[in-house]
Amino acid sequence: MSKQINRTHLAKLRKIEEERFLANHKKSGEAFTDSQKVMHEGVPMSWMAKWPGAHPVFVKEAKGAKFTDIDGNTYIDFCLGDTGSMTGHSPDATIAAIKRQADIGITSMLPTLDAAVVSKELAARFGLPKWQFTVTATDANRHVIRYCRLITGRSKIIVIDRCYHGSVDETFATLDEAGNTVKREGNLGAPVDLSVTTRVVEFNDLAGMEAALKNGDVAAILMEPAMTNVGIVLPDDGYLYAVQEL
Repeated sequence: MSKQINRTHLAKLRKIEEERFLANHKKSGEAFTDSQKVMHEGVPMSWMAKWPGAHPVFVKEAKGAKFTDIDGNTYIDFCLGDTGSMTGHSPDATIAAIKRQADIGITSMLPTLDAAVVSKELAARFGLPKWQFTVTATDANRHVIRYCRLITGRSKIIVIDRCYHGSVDETFATLDEAGNTVKREGNLGAPVDLSVTTRVVEFNDLAGMEAALKNGDVAAILMEPAMTNVGIVLPDDGYLYAVQEL
């Protein structure tokens, strides 16, 4: 018989770590207090307030796979800007390219030769012949949904329960205990009842996916190849191919 977890001991350890965090991040704590005067929850994006700890750490600089906060603590960064810095923070080649471009213009609302060069490289790497660019991943998802609705003449989309696709309205849905599609907790100002636009299916539930598609009114399925918003959930063998076949 395994020993039960000692919750009292865990609480003591947590208190020690919380006190250590506050002691080692005094400047970040002060910055957080000051930032709350001008930013909601003291951060520029609301999800930044949800990191563990009494407050977020404030970054001073980042290079390669590490960043340093304003208290001088250095971290190995496993997030890397949520893929925005996947090649490392501030690579020398990227810095040089940004500086060159800044000298000759940043944005002009007109195409450049570089856009065609990048599109050719994307086509070569991923096999899609033509490309368009958006400012955010959310915008990319919004555009794809619209294109799919136009092409198919269908209105609904399917998403996976607890997925992440930016701030697209149709994706902030979840399943209730009865298996109905409802808005996710914290989904403020939802424009319509989410069951009108969306069906939600559990990841790896092939039968559920087939049932969600049976009415023939689904324009697109938005799905990550592996779930990353609730830890890492890998697909069952053959699941992704089976969904494509459906």
